[in-house]
Amino acid sequence: MNLNKEFWDQRYVSNDTGWDASNITTPIKDYFDQLDDKDKNLRVLVPGCGNAHEAEYVFRSGFKNVFVADISAFPLENFKKRVPEFPAEQLLHVDFFLLKDSFDIIIEQTFFCALDPKLRPEYAAKMAELLKPGGRLVGVLFNDTLNNDKPPFGGTKEEYISYFRPYFEIKYFETCTNSIPPRAGRELFIYLIKK
Repeated sequence: MNLNKEFWDQRYVSNDTGWDASNITTPIKDYFDQLDDKDKNLRVLVPGCGNAHEAEYVFRSGFKNVFVADISAFPLENFKKRVPEFPAEQLLHVDFFLLKDSFDIIIEQTFFCALDPKLRPEYAAKMAELLKPGGRLVGVLFNDTLNNDKPPFGGTKEEYISYFRPYFEIKYFETCTNSIPPRAGRELFIYLIKK
């Protein structure tokens, strides 16, 4: 399966966005809610942002250096209509693997599970490349088998840790206690710090 720009454009055109929770999910909301005001200047990236509910919440909570990236222009256009005050230069229409920049925090929310599983080692390496020293990768991963032939692709905690361990200190990598009901018991909250 070729999970390219055309594939994702078609998913948005046909409104085939079953992964969209229509709001920020609780684990990510709770993480950002506990950060201090001094953290509001940090550079935050939401890659494979989709409709970017996480970015909207974080931006409206006072984080002004929020960047969203997607290979498809459709969700970026939708986001701009929904959050017109969001800076246009922080909307990045780009393939994640070609992104060149550096960030303090990267949010993982249904991007990892949308990629071809063969790209998982490359994903972990790219996350480390994009994060500043001591930068944080936070978010959720599915701890479930899910699909083998189409997104969302699943996996296990043990598999995932093997990709991240070379680049990150594993601070927290456990089953979420505050998932939204459809994902309860099926998500891992991750909090990783770049080595």
